[in-house]
Amino acid sequence: MTDSPVEPDTYTHGHHASVLRSHAWRTVDNSAGYLREHLKSGRTVLDVGCGPGTLTADIATRVAPGQVIGMDYAETIVAAAADQHVLDGLSFEVGDVYSLDYASDRFDIVHAHQVLQHLSDPVSALREMGRVTAPGGVVAVRDADYQAMTWYPAIPALEEWMTLYQAVARRNDAEPNAGRHLLAWARQAGFDRTVVSASVWCFATAEDRAWWGGLWAERIVSSALAVQAVEYGLASEPDLGRLSQGWQEWAAHPDAWFAVLNGELILPV
Repeated sequence: MTDSPVEPDTYTHGHHASVLRSHAWRTVDNSAGYLREHLKSGRTVLDVGCGPGTLTADIATRVAPGQVIGMDYAETIVAAAADQHVLDGLSFEVGDVYSLDYASDRFDIVHAHQVLQHLSDPVSALREMGRVTAPGGVVAVRDADYQAMTWYPAIPALEEWMTLYQAVARRNDAEPNAGRHLLAWARQAGFDRTVVSASVWCFATAEDRAWWGGLWAERIVSSALAVQAVEYGLASEPDLGRLSQGWQEWAAHPDAWFAVLNGELILPV
């Protein structure tokens, strides 16, 4: 096992309802298509940073009767996921990605979705994920690249939001543009075989605009991101309110469009 950072990592988003709404939207089809061919019946899977467990549960239905463990550091989130998703072969546990409490070569698949971008030492996390993956299995990671996100129309408040998000994430010793770094991190972690891909979330229908813009309009004033931005002296509460209004303006525009680029890696072990 590897050592955890001296100070625990700070999760930029936290677990506000506006954050969990986006996490609970995720499925294999919209968030793990690159992994789909590996999700075969009977396989054992560790889902690191599982959050509310919606994606984890979808994985479990695809590998049944295999065993799937959803793991997260937040006890309340793990308890809620366990209550909501009751399936044969699926369980949820509290854990630390830097020091996984599992034997070496334990799982066929170790998966982490939108996790590495929040870690101060993603290379050590990848090494530890590789340790618990059995020979012939795979480590699978997918992370957004914030600076590569693009949108229309060019609302100034969204540019300010991007600048602020980058500053808060970096203050937390995290890498908000993780998608472009995944291959380099994997090579540093000792993986010599990589399957690299990318995919995009696109929000452009009236329903999608209302959902995506609405959750960010709320997140920028109510989540841990908002608390940290003020605490770090990077924004005032009136600043955050103005950014929230910008997100509402974007969501209401009939031609609004937003794309999120995600980097992906399959790492054979």
